[in-house]
Order: sequence, then structure tokens, then C-alpha cells
Amino acid sequence: MPSYLKTNRHIESQIVDARERAQRLDDYMTAHSSKEDDYMARLYRATQTHLLRPRMASGHLQGLLLRMLTQMIKPRVVVEIGTYSGYSALSMAAGMDKGGIIYSFEINDEQEDFTKPWLEGSPYPAKVEMIIGNALDLLPPMDIKADMAFIDGDKRQYANYYTLIMSKLKAGGWLLADNTLWDGHVTDPDYDGDAQTKGIKAFNDLVAADPKVEKVIIPLRDGLTLIRKLSD
Repeated sequence: MPSYLKTNRHIESQIVDARERAQRLDDYMTAHSSKEDDYMARLYRATQTHLLRPRMASGHLQGLLLRMLTQMIKPRVVVEIGTYSGYSALSMAAGMDKGGIIYSFEINDEQEDFTKPWLEGSPYPAKVEMIIGNALDLLPPMDIKADMAFIDGDKRQYANYYTLIMSKLKAGGWLLADNTLWDGHVTDPDYDGDAQTKGIKAFNDLVAADPKVEKVIIPLRDGLTLIRKLSD
């Protein structure tokens, strides 16, 4: 066998081994975490079978973290950019006290037919208001101050989302941003020309240089950044 074929097979074997290790760890974490709510399990299943990019949904482990963080922060007003199938919105709604509200912006109007019924049929229909359109256009004129925000929209616009959310977030409020490691592409020079990777890196650099916030990146799934606004 030519040496280059042996090298390729060795690399492929390493990739398979890495994926298997990651899956075993994911299975272990799932087995040692609280079980997924039946409604959320059905929503995640429907997301997998009916939508084109189901990996965009937060999923069980991240959903649990969002719910528990919401329970700790106790926000009255939450802004979400990127509703998708509604999994993250409902996870946060589950952790909110009665009377809380999530303004969830979804730029893809074709998503409404799938997501709206799941939001309205959940135990928390009054807590989530799905708004179709671009948050960069629709959120600025809204007279709200948020206690918490979650960004999971267009990766190319993350830096713009950050600037917008910071203007709407109370001092002491929390911003959570998903996909901030972007499958490791943020440290891979092969992706330096990729528009979405560039958007994530610009966001990460902007947050890192902002003295008005404290921040930490958690390597959960695709990277989740927790940001606390210290002052206006």
C-alpha cells in the first residue's frame, strides 16, 4: 500500500476515534444530568426530522444549562436573537418566574409555521413572544431594558448583535452567546477567509476587549460565552 494511503487511513482513524470519544463523553454527561422533559424531547425529535439544519437547536444539555442559569439570574425580560425551533426559548421560559417575558427574534419567516405551534402548545405560551424579522432593525425602537439576552443568530452579525444588546441590557445583566468556538474554526487558519468564522472571531475579540463586562467561554457543544455587564 502506498505510504500516502496509509497516512490518509491513519488520519481518518484518528478522526473516527475522536468522534467516538466525544460521543461517549456526551452520552456520559447526558446520563448524569437531569432527564429531558417529554415536551422538549418531542420538540427536539421534530426538529431533527422536519428541519434542514437540526444541529442549530440547543439540545438537552445546553437547554438544561439555559434553564438553570435563568433560574439563578431570575430575569423579568429576556431578549433572544435566533428562535429557530424554539428549544432555547422554551428552556429559558421554564426557568423564568411567572410574569417574565422573552422577546425572541427570528429572521427566517419560513420558520414561523414550525416554531409558533410549539411555542403556543408549550406550558409557557405567555412567556415567549416570537417576532419575525431582523433584530437589528426591530429591536432598537423597542422601549425595553433586558435582564438577560441570548444570541444564536447570524454568525456574521454577532459583533453588531453585541453592540445592540449592550444598549438594551441593564447593568448587572447577562448575555449568553452560542457557537463562540465555532467547531474549533476560530483557531484554525484554514477558516480565516470564512465569513461566519470571521464574524465569530470579531465578536470574541470585541467582548475580550470590553472593560465594561466580565466574560468566560464554556466549551459546551460549540462554545457558549457567558457575559455579565458591569456598567453602562
